Amino acid sequence: MTLRTALRQGTEILTQAGVFEPRLTAEVLLCHALRREKVYLYSHPEHELSTVEWIHYGRYLHERMGGKPTQYITRVQEFYGREFGVSPAVLIPRPETEHVVEEALRVAPGARRVLDIGTGSGALAVTLALELGAWAVGTDLSFEAVGVARRNAAKLGARAEFVQCDLAAAVGGRFPLIVSNPPYIPAREMGTLQHEVRDHEPHLALLGGEAGTEIYERIVPQVERLLEPGGWLVFEIGYQGEARVRAAFGERWKEVRTVRDLAGWPRVVLGRFGG
Repeated sequence: MTLRTALRQGTEILTQAGVFEPRLTAEVLLCHALRREKVYLYSHPEHELSTVEWIHYGRYLHERMGGKPTQYITRVQEFYGREFGVSPAVLIPRPETEHVVEEALRVAPGARRVLDIGTGSGALAVTLALELGAWAVGTDLSFEAVGVARRNAAKLGARAEFVQCDLAAAVGGRFPLIVSNPPYIPAREMGTLQHEVRDHEPHLALLGGEAGTEIYERIVPQVERLLEPGGWLVFEIGYQGEARVRAAFGERWKEVRTVRDLAGWPRVVLGRFGG
């Protein structure tokens, strides 16, 4: 079977299965099976798949038809222009989370120490360490997630270390910048998530309690012992949590504000610690 035929058949199979963007998905999975870049598909359309390549491609198509996210098949996801390794132990980094990076860089461009609470793949910690030339610490309750984050930092050359603990319980010292993208899906909405998310991504990184804001309310008091006076806390939030997250910032906080994403939804809440 040639690449041209494999790509056409894969697209048809994924289309019939109702997979979003079937052509693009088939391209990504075929490239992964061949261990080649996308340009090879179109510069060598008559390339005949080996038996091993066809077996891998067929398995990847079958997994995607069953709802497994493409990123968990290829084990990579791009974030802020860099390729991060992912596994089912971590949430797949979303483009929306790049708003956290942008706001952090805007309010704390000189930060040389960064804390990322609930780091997952390490996307925020590693990105900010590299963009700021900083040293970053990331925490996560999941031992497996900490392993993924450590591998990403090593692969991308970031000065970062990662600690397994509940939120910031095992962290000391002072930071000028703390970021977090904690779980924020309310319990009542878990059943409404796309099945690719609900059935494959870790619930530990999704479920934010009954209201979806309980973890934010736990983070803010911990952060108050870790932030330098004048330091910034930058949260990613869910669309339904803005009011309660803002309320979690008490009287010791200044310049608390909300940033909306490109779709107009509340996406980031940030504040400066008064000390």
